[in-house]
Amino acid sequence: MADELEFRLLRHFVVVAEELHFSRAAQRLFVAQQAVSRDIRRLEERLGVRLLDRDTRQVTLTPAGVRLLVRARQLLALHDETVREVRAGTAPLFVNVVGQKLTPALMLAAARQAAPAVEFAATFHARLGTVVPLLLSHQLHVAFGRSPGNLTEDLAHKLVRWEPLALLLPEDDPLSTRDAIALSELSGLTLCLHAGNQASPEWTDAGAQLAAAGGALLEPEHPPAYGVDEIAHRMRRHGTRVLALSSQPAIPGAVLRPIVDPVPLYPWSMLWRSDLRHPGLDALVAAARRAARDERWLELPAGAWRPEPEARLVTTKTR
Repeated sequence: MADELEFRLLRHFVVVAEELHFSRAAQRLFVAQQAVSRDIRRLEERLGVRLLDRDTRQVTLTPAGVRLLVRARQLLALHDETVREVRAGTAPLFVNVVGQKLTPALMLAAARQAAPAVEFAATFHARLGTVVPLLLSHQLHVAFGRSPGNLTEDLAHKLVRWEPLALLLPEDDPLSTRDAIALSELSGLTLCLHAGNQASPEWTDAGAQLAAAGGALLEPEHPPAYGVDEIAHRMRRHGTRVLALSSQPAIPGAVLRPIVDPVPLYPWSMLWRSDLRHPGLDALVAAARRAARDERWLELPAGAWRPEPEARLVTTKTR
């Protein structure tokens, strides 16, 4: 029908309205400028109104163009969300789990078991500075990490675990014979914060706060050691004592000992786009709720240590 609106025409109109320049709009759309001009004329003919005033110097929106821009954005957002929802039944859910066998990977395994019909694809990034842009651009669907706390409305997050921290020690270290190590006993020890797949600015910040609380020293910064083999190599070469998560996979030639009195905790959050609709996301959220209930992942031991700002306030956006 003559008065039906095509989404392609609306999309081109929105870009022109944002740029107020046909050449720049064409570059954004990866089409010829003539094609953009032709589509704007077609849209104006369909609606029977002029949407843009253009001369040799500038492009401006007419009152009708201003009104259409608001609705066009809403229609395109609904269109794109509808397409994603329809495709979600068969499209993989890309999940950043940071590292193998860590808490996020355990969550993914639980979701896969509960929702075998859903295809999940794991990625491995530690830095939220890397994963947040991927979430916002739909290149990644769900990510785990320590939430920065200043997320935009485009992103939702859910605290999923307070994970106890531990020391990863060479097996011949004098402390390796202990069942647990008190926080006060870190005083004077040199700790490495850059070994393990969780190594990131968010992790280093929490580790530095813990080291300060226990009077520990920090090993000079070095390239992160990712994976079992690289961590084992660094510990053999340097006799490194590594601050680690309790879910740290076993390292040959090393032992993992919990830190106590008080128990230090690391906050894991799950992040996703607020507009994401996918059965895989539902399965992950359900797995988080089961772990909170059955494994008591969100319970705080008496006097537990937490980094700032999480120690002062914990806020979660629930689903």
